[in-house]
Amino acid sequence: MYADTKKCTFDGESQFADLAAEVFTLLSDATRVRIILALRDGEKSVNDLAEAVGKSPTVVSQHLAKLRWGRIVAARPEGNRAFYTLIDEHARELVAHAVFQAQHVVSGAPAHHRAADGTVTADVPPSTTAEVSGGDQ
Repeated sequence: MYADTKKCTFDGESQFADLAAEVFTLLSDATRVRIILALRDGEKSVNDLAEAVGKSPTVVSQHLAKLRWGRIVAARPEGNRAFYTLIDEHARELVAHAVFQAQHVVSGAPAHHRAADGTVTADVPPSTTAEVSGGDQ
């Protein structure tokens, strides 16, 4: 088993509980989840993101505004375009773990619980640096 190097020491009375719920609210939209997945490899323009998530640039811009408000993404202007990037690894990891959890809904032994030889393991990766894709990850 892997040791959890980022133990949460906050209790239910923490001032961060309400803010954490707001983060989950921001991440509760499939388009925003897809945007975060598209940004995990680096910055992208609105048009690149629109193509990646299958939505119009206008729709993607509206979602990016919410993600900027939640300090999940940052914009870097360049001429008349803006390039977006994830501010830190936390949203990416939350989304990756949500995808891993979703895999449990459709598969009793999802790929992220399989060893390289295909055998099922109870170990969970210590971080989400492993790629999460639309495939069998």
